Amino acid sequence: MLATNSLPFIRNFIENLDISLKKLDSSYGLSRIQKSWLSFCLLAILVTNSLNWKQFSRSSGGHYGHGALSKMFRKGKIFWDYLLYASILVIILKYGIKEGMLVLDDTDKKRSKTTRRIYKSHKAKDKSTGGYFNGQSIVFLVLVTSVVTIPVGFEFYMPDPALTAWRKEDARQKKQGIPKNNRPKEPKRDEKYPTKQEIALKLLQKFRDHFSQIKIKVILADALFGDANFVNKASAIFDNIQVISQLKKDQNVLFRGKKTSIEKYFRKRPGAKYKIKVRGGDEKIITVCSARLYVCSHNKKRFIIAFKYEGEEEYRYLIASDLSWRTLDIIQAYTIRWLVEVFFQDWKMYEGWGQLAKQPDEEGSRRGLILSLLVDHCLLFHPEQSAQLKNNLSAYTVGSLRERIRAESLFDFIKELLASENPEQQLQFMINNFRDVCKLNFSSKHMINRDLGRLEQTPGLKYRAAHVVKYK
Repeated sequence: MLATNSLPFIRNFIENLDISLKKLDSSYGLSRIQKSWLSFCLLAILVTNSLNWKQFSRSSGGHYGHGALSKMFRKGKIFWDYLLYASILVIILKYGIKEGMLVLDDTDKKRSKTTRRIYKSHKAKDKSTGGYFNGQSIVFLVLVTSVVTIPVGFEFYMPDPALTAWRKEDARQKKQGIPKNNRPKEPKRDEKYPTKQEIALKLLQKFRDHFSQIKIKVILADALFGDANFVNKASAIFDNIQVISQLKKDQNVLFRGKKTSIEKYFRKRPGAKYKIKVRGGDEKIITVCSARLYVCSHNKKRFIIAFKYEGEEEYRYLIASDLSWRTLDIIQAYTIRWLVEVFFQDWKMYEGWGQLAKQPDEEGSRRGLILSLLVDHCLLFHPEQSAQLKNNLSAYTVGSLRERIRAESLFDFIKELLASENPEQQLQFMINNFRDVCKLNFSSKHMINRDLGRLEQTPGLKYRAAHVVKYK
């Protein structure tokens, strides 16, 4: 059961969000009803771990109707395009953030097989099984600072359907032995379907435009963003800062005028053992070998590092755009990229959108995802979490905070009930509302009042069954 007035720290966050919106433009401010709706939605997401209006309504005991909640989501004049931007400003101001690093990565959200109205849903490769699934793919930009780690941008990705169909047909004809000249030419990419690298560059540029006061020291990304075009442009957006990414082992480099793969190059060179701090915490022993080499696909010299943790057999390869950094500094910086995976886990498991979110069309997906990310920001306003961070102590996990908030919401509901003029009458009203909202549905699992069919022998068929001719 939810406290109908939300919780103090959520209301505090919404008030600060309103102030931040008004600083951007006085017309962007939130009305009293919009504040109440946002406060309730953030609490409902934390309590129910979903983005489902009927579930929200049931949790409120019928105090909020699912139709009214959905109408505000669709029709309410909230400046959605600025909500996340304003929320980031609130966190920056609260914790005095002046510098940090940006991490790029993409993640998938599985959907049902039939998704006619789910925005940019498509067939995607399942990394865990090697098969395929239908779902959405989202590119995230995450800001990592010495105090907090927060999402600061996102965009939905979908491959160009025309290009996808061409590749499938081209592969089929190639398998049949049809010459390239006789196969259809590759169609031009539709601007409506940018690549993940193009999306990532737009997210970086938008962050630079909106938060130029934040000094970014390094950009971290995985192998997907390790091509020359991305590395060069990403570095240039922030005045040629360091960009660290992974490189595939078959990438070619030039050494003494000869072309060789980085795997072959580092295989001939013994690595040295060092201790590094992984994500600024635990120390681990790694084997490292590095060189500043001309990378053929990048058409310029890069800092290439081969390293592996103790017990690993294969090297992994890093590429850095700034050649003036030390080897161990680059490796230790790259270990921080793992924090984006922690964010994905928290977001998918505890912040609603990754569990149950069925809002259709583009505005449903975008607005729902913004609400979910506001939850992530809002948790930094919880008094116990805020006290930990302000005193330079370890932050609490999202899962444990959510359990605490669920209990706090229940206690606040009981306080509201006891503080009413007639608690017994108010309780009975809530019980009646609860029964009306939480209606019981009929099950198809049990066969009560259903025809099981005739489950017995037929006397007239016994003779035929006894003289069945068996064919070999």
